[in-house]
Amino acid sequence: MYRLLILLGMSIYLIGCSTSTSSPSKDSELSGENKKTNILVLIGDDIAFGDLGVYGSEIKTPNFNRLAKAGVRFSNFHSSPVCSVTRSMLMTGCNNIEVGLGSFDYSFYPDSKGKPGYEGYLTENAVTISQLFNDEGYDVIKVGKWHLGGEEAGGFGPSHWGFNKEFGILSGGSNHWNNLRMTPIFSDPDFMNKKFEEHWTLNGKKYDRPDGVYSGELYTNQLLKFIKESDADGKPWFTWMAFTTAHFPIQAPPELIDKHYKFYLEKGYEGLKKYRYKSLKKHGLISHSATEAPENDLVKKWNDLSEEEKKYQARVFATYAAEIEDQDNRIGQILDYLKESGQLENTMIVYLSDNGPEGMEAENPNTGNEVFGQWIAKNYDTSFEAIGTANSCNYIGTAWANAATGGLSWWKWFIGEGGIRVPMMIVPPGAMTQKYERAGEISNVVFSVKDLPMTILDYAGIKHPGSTYKGKKVTAPSGISARSFLEGKSEIVRSEDDWYAFELFGNAYLMKGNYKLMKVRKGMFGDGEWHLYDVVKDPSERVFLEEEMPERFKEMMSLYKSYELKHNLVQVDEGWNAFQAASEAN
Repeated sequence: MYRLLILLGMSIYLIGCSTSTSSPSKDSELSGENKKTNILVLIGDDIAFGDLGVYGSEIKTPNFNRLAKAGVRFSNFHSSPVCSVTRSMLMTGCNNIEVGLGSFDYSFYPDSKGKPGYEGYLTENAVTISQLFNDEGYDVIKVGKWHLGGEEAGGFGPSHWGFNKEFGILSGGSNHWNNLRMTPIFSDPDFMNKKFEEHWTLNGKKYDRPDGVYSGELYTNQLLKFIKESDADGKPWFTWMAFTTAHFPIQAPPELIDKHYKFYLEKGYEGLKKYRYKSLKKHGLISHSATEAPENDLVKKWNDLSEEEKKYQARVFATYAAEIEDQDNRIGQILDYLKESGQLENTMIVYLSDNGPEGMEAENPNTGNEVFGQWIAKNYDTSFEAIGTANSCNYIGTAWANAATGGLSWWKWFIGEGGIRVPMMIVPPGAMTQKYERAGEISNVVFSVKDLPMTILDYAGIKHPGSTYKGKKVTAPSGISARSFLEGKSEIVRSEDDWYAFELFGNAYLMKGNYKLMKVRKGMFGDGEWHLYDVVKDPSERVFLEEEMPERFKEMMSLYKSYELKHNLVQVDEGWNAFQAASEAN
């Protein structure tokens, strides 16, 4: 009996030990094997393919370098040509037309209004990855801009989509130093004589944004506060960190601006474009056989400017460079915290820009808004000395936007490579702290923005529900996980059979392997014809291949027509100009 009691006591002791080791404390969970993978999605705003130091730029970006050294840089990644449309695909893994973003909220084609898929905000036709992470018990965090709907825009803000912590703005951008909108409310009868406040929220409640704190600092400090709260609660986190840099108004901390000024004054528009083209080639980010992009008729020539205009423009672009440098500093701040808290090993990091650089300039008769320019002149300080301050409202314009893309053509709003080929890096969990086979690689695999959410879910071990979510029918995603590629089990993300298509403003393209079929309407300064390119060998899109490859051209045309028919795409008049429509809508 005594021996039986001893054995029973030992059994209870062993069971107790086993129980205690399988139920770690919150502190041990943060670094333990049972901890779910954290996800850090970093979104740059209107940043060009050639803007980052790790993409050949003259702008030093040591913290982007940390991401590139640990993970993979992608040189053939495509977003959409505008902010909200990209975000809808990144959030769902679906085509833009399937989730309400067949229209851009700043420029609706008249005949598309009221038609399914053209709402201009994220609809409930699909499930978002934020909802799926919420379902798995994550803290789901959004910081920065939203631009997917809510309040007067229609649709819903982030809290509706599973974010239980949120901070920032619903719109597409704002003043970087205070609580002012970046544009007026044109419907206000007295808009010309005043500035307007941006609506800021913290966890769904109105937030009084402090003056004089730069956007990058404000957003990053709040993000880290949210993450620390999650860490204290022992919860995994999914973060959607949407910077508003380098979106206009072009403003930045003054101590970051001066260092860039001389370089841009010496290079000018054409000089910077050539410099970045050569650097992209040198670093293997575009093909060594790539040729320079053709001249663009919408772009000003540097030598046509007066000396004072050159100085002004150089200062504006130096401020743009400072915006990017600040973003790099803020990413470093986030990485440093993750390292100090022992979380780098268990965090997947994705960085991307939402589209190419913004070429809007009020004074341009082709792509501008004269009334907007008048409002700026009346309400802001347009002097050289004010550039970058809270009381300035500058933009880089078509010439600098064209230059920023280096060896690519066009910029934001356009489906040329300069508008949709953007920086993107992935650091898989563990890659920052352990040996990773693909660390430091540059890859030109075909990669769509809608593949990113599927890759993120795959690494988090979350299965997408497909076409049914909580008893409701939703659109199944067409994105593809890149995990097999990232783990070295495959050399591709998308095969030739995994083609994808895209349309906005009546301009369209289809990617199949390295080949891109594209049509740009005359109203958006194209020739209205379909052309075929190999965008790996020819990223500047100068060489038409439709006559050389008639069978491929015919096959890809047939595929696009099937996509157009399946999604009931609205036919856009050949002469319609999306920029003028944006001005008229205002």
